[in-house]
This record gives sequence, C-alpha cells and structure tokens, in this order.
Amino acid sequence: MLHGALGSPDTLQPLAERLAAQFTIKTFAFAGHGGREVNTETVSLPHFAEEVRAFLAEYETAPAHVFGYSMGGYAALLAASWEAGLFASITTLGTKLDWSPESAAAEIRLLDPEKMLAKVPAFVEVLRQRHAPADWTALVHAVAALMTAAGDAPPLAAADFSGLHVPVQVLIGDGDLTANRGNASKVLAEHLPQAHYAVLANTPHPIEKVDIADLAARIRDFALSYS
Repeated sequence: MLHGALGSPDTLQPLAERLAAQFTIKTFAFAGHGGREVNTETVSLPHFAEEVRAFLAEYETAPAHVFGYSMGGYAALLAASWEAGLFASITTLGTKLDWSPESAAAEIRLLDPEKMLAKVPAFVEVLRQRHAPADWTALVHAVAALMTAAGDAPPLAAADFSGLHVPVQVLIGDGDLTANRGNASKVLAEHLPQAHYAVLANTPHPIEKVDIADLAARIRDFALSYS
C-alpha cells in the first residue's frame, strides 16, 4: 500500500484493516515523509518509483497486488513500466495521470506554507506531527518542486501507458478536483492494455473522505480476480 504526497502509512491504516483478512499488508513511507529526511533530490516521482521497485524486489518472492493513493499510484505505475514482473495488479485512487506545466501550476498554488498556516491551521498541525522530526514546510516545498518537475517532463507518456502489461484499476472520485480535471486522466487510462476505469460517486480527493468499505471491496475484488 502506497500513500500520497504529504501522507504517510498511517493515513492508509483504516483501509489496511479492511483488507487484512484477505491479504498480507506491507507498506513504507516515501522519502521525505513520515519523519524521513527531506531532500529535494529524493522527493521525486522517479525516486519514489525506485523505492517501490526496490521494496518489492527485497520483500516479495512473487508478483504483488499494489494499491497506490494519489502520488503513490503514480509511483506504482512508473515502477511497473520499468519492471512489470513485480506486479500482479495495481489499483490507483485519485492518481493524477496527466501532468503538464499548467496542471502542475494549479496544484502548486495550494502548497504555500504561509497560506496553509493562515487558512488550514488544523491540517498544518497534522502535517507537523505526521512528519516530525522533519520540517513540514520543507516537505511542502519539496512536493511543490516534485510537481513542477512532473509538469515540465511527465515521467509517463501515452506510449508508456500503452506498453504497461499489468492489470490496472483506475479509480477517481467524481468530486476529485486534483485527479479528475477534464477527461485527460480517463484518456490516458484508456491506453492501458488491461485497465478498468471507474468514477466513484460522491467522492472527493482526500482519502479520509472516501467510503473505505467500498474502496476496500473494489481493491479486493480486482486483486482476487488476478490471483
């Protein structure tokens, strides 16, 4: 299970509990997250994908079913484009597939520590505790740099999606203003050779506001169909 930007394994715990009866759950914190050192060179989509690849190579003896939320889903897809044999299936939720300078700029404007302190102080305190002892503001700036880099040079192009021969379930909420802008993500998902695309009703981007029981059932059914 792979968390999203500014998240940590703890943010996936309610989902993990729903899936623990059918699967052995394994996870880790991406570089810069969950108290790990913040470094702009390692807070990047290619580095996160390499962390996924290395984790699976070290801890799995057979292809694994992988769930990735938001950024974690992109890291999984990128890792699978490098070494598909490590993956039995991938389910993504709220993963932004279409990166461009314009779409990156739309996300980056929300990542201003001073404005966050003024507008969402409770969320800032969550970030402070979630990523201690690392500096949460440094992580916010590093994630903004990650998005700028992804917008300037998307790690995955349409041809990469077309060549990804791993079963992939792409889930996006109908109220997700991060991943569900226009039809670009749907168009890219259609390039996947073994894709199932679904829009979840009454679902925004934050995983804390997702129907976890429904999400767990979708992940379970999809993974078991490829077991």
